[in-house]
Amino acid sequence: MRTAPISLHARRSFLALSLCIATSISFAQTSEFKPEVGQAGKDVVWVPTSQSLVDKMLDMAKVTANDYVIDLGSGDGRTVITAAKRGARAHGIEYNPDMVALSKKNADKEGVTGRATFAKADIFESDFSQATVITLFLLPQLNLKLRPQILALKPGTRVVSNSFTMGEWQDDETFTLDARDSCNYWCVAHYWLVPAKVEGTWRTSFGELTLNQTFQMLEGSVRGSAGLVKVTGRLRGDQITLTAGTTNYTGKVNGNAMEGMSGSVGWSGNKLK
Repeated sequence: MRTAPISLHARRSFLALSLCIATSISFAQTSEFKPEVGQAGKDVVWVPTSQSLVDKMLDMAKVTANDYVIDLGSGDGRTVITAAKRGARAHGIEYNPDMVALSKKNADKEGVTGRATFAKADIFESDFSQATVITLFLLPQLNLKLRPQILALKPGTRVVSNSFTMGEWQDDETFTLDARDSCNYWCVAHYWLVPAKVEGTWRTSFGELTLNQTFQMLEGSVRGSAGLVKVTGRLRGDQITLTAGTTNYTGKVNGNAMEGMSGSVGWSGNKLK
């Protein structure tokens, strides 16, 4: 039985379809997402942090292999990848799926996929409570929106922001790079330590201590053998320093208890309310 010959029209249609498929495959193989500075995102436009500032931010946070770094709005993944190259576990939260895919590809190129992970997610709906270090490059109003969640993190959690502050929560350290450091724009790093919560009344070995707390800054009074004495102080994470009159106290806060030294004399306290 002979097969009917394929018509000229059918052959041309087949060739056209084959060419279209081949072109599509070729385009898919060569087309690659490339982020553009200023491209729109969910809450901000994308502007990359210079590598020199990434390095400085991680230096300020003293990132080591013992840390879990979470970058809020991780973009092309460079902060996460740099932290992972220092041996830390690092995770990026990014809303743009193309940026997430690019970040994973970049992590693979750098050989850190075992320590650098990325998730397509909204930072305002994400849990980052396990982080020991938080990095971010967001707008001031977004930092303020995140601030309550950040302040609820474990005391001593390190937070570093590119350029933008946390409103009335003064940073513990600021560092500025310039062109000599290969940084030409957005070159300021702000660093905070999440303070312990100590506001209230404490029964201590040197008297009844009442503290008012504004972020890491403290003021209040202590009623002891010398009567009522004004107190000022400061927190650096869970480390506390107090001055009552001419006497200085240093110590560590652990939930509703704290203890430390005043000169060569030990002291302790427990929170009453």
